[in-house]
Amino acid sequence: MALLNVLHFPNPRLRLKAKPVGTVDDTINTLAKDMLDTMYAEGGIGLAATQVDVQKRVIVIDLSEHRDDPMCLINPEIIELEGTEQMQEGCLSVPGYYDLVERAEKIRFRYLDLEGQAVEANAEGLLAVCIQHEIDHLDGKLFIDYLSPLKQQRLRKKLEKQERLERQQVQVL
Repeated sequence: MALLNVLHFPNPRLRLKAKPVGTVDDTINTLAKDMLDTMYAEGGIGLAATQVDVQKRVIVIDLSEHRDDPMCLINPEIIELEGTEQMQEGCLSVPGYYDLVERAEKIRFRYLDLEGQAVEANAEGLLAVCIQHEIDHLDGKLFIDYLSPLKQQRLRKKLEKQERLERQQVQVL
């Protein structure tokens, strides 16, 4: 088990666009396992490789209550969007902040599984929102980008202040 370091906003590496995975191999399988371990340890329900500073199009998701139904989507892409809904979102890269975001209610998407097989599926509700959220990460976009400029500015100042306080505490120790 390897826990990976989750990047936090406003780290500019969160804005990098991930590159497609050419071949699903042991390296990708290990990355997916490490990402799941990291996501579970951090208390999340989804994680994109870009959040752990790996610029590959890989996401992991587990919405199950007992953390025993993980999904790994390699090179995921949305092929259809339907309806809209607002849902409260949070993010491991924006710790402690939650806000309403409007996204598609239902999606059709495709991806490669851990065996490299192409899969096409439908999702709705929380799963649809989670997939859209994580694919946004692969494209260098954060959920806070959907918020008003004023909310984004307030959040940035709050997080920068928290970071300064944490650095000061470390220096005191």
